[in-house]
Amino acid sequence: MSETSGRTARGAEMATGLRYPGKVVIVTGGTRGIGEAIVREFAHQGAKVVFCAPEREEEQGKKIVQELEFCGGPGEVYFQICDVRCEKAIQNLVAVTIELYGRLDCLVNNAGIASRSKPIDNITTEEFQNVMDTNVVGCFLASKYALPYLRKTKGNIINIASLLHITGAKHTVPYVSSKGAISAMTKSLAIDESKYCVRVNSISPGMIWTQLQEWVLNQQPDPEAAIQESKEYQLLGRMGTPAEIAKVALFLAADATFCTGLDLVASGGAELGFGRKSQVASGCGSKN
Repeated sequence: MSETSGRTARGAEMATGLRYPGKVVIVTGGTRGIGEAIVREFAHQGAKVVFCAPEREEEQGKKIVQELEFCGGPGEVYFQICDVRCEKAIQNLVAVTIELYGRLDCLVNNAGIASRSKPIDNITTEEFQNVMDTNVVGCFLASKYALPYLRKTKGNIINIASLLHITGAKHTVPYVSSKGAISAMTKSLAIDESKYCVRVNSISPGMIWTQLQEWVLNQQPDPEAAIQESKEYQLLGRMGTPAEIAKVALFLAADATFCTGLDLVASGGAELGFGRKSQVASGCGSKN
């Protein structure tokens, strides 16, 4: 973006009071949790948002469209069924977006799943592959097919990673591995796409109270205790909200114009300080 066109865009934003007016955005995994919050935030800021989820989420997707249309806000939303593991489905998602709006300014790779908490001995190859296909291959495919259009608009990609790719976590090898891959992909792609002035950044949320987080914590023997403990992991004494992560995504898309290859940690300070960590079994503590 030239300095002159940048001033023009900022002038339009000031005139409308919106932060992303007229921009076209794709959000994967947009019917629940962080993804849904991002869809709503971008639409409220004037964007045209195409969001997707698997067929089982069709009713929820249509519900979100109806709610936002009823509100009569400044943006637009369109729901598309898409399994991000399927290359043809991703190609169709991008094609539908271009057919509707003729351009693409931002891709948010949010679609992701977690596996049940258990040690590697009990994780099947199929379970590991499913997480990697959804979280990593889906991110790769969406980026690949969106980039020809993002290059034309000097747009940006936002990948949703996780704090756990930095800290690690017990019994979560598939999920943590996938989020580490997303972070690495973000940096590599930022280098490659800089020649086209396309920015590529990621967000690493900490404990966010979503349906997925609730499901994970409900797998614990004492869910109520697990939820309280999870709140106490943060210096701020609570879990974050999807709406807070959506505002981080909006910042990266609309305001962070000198940021690329950035992994923005939104964790409430969970990774700071020391804690009791040793799990060493009796007789394993001798020096190597």
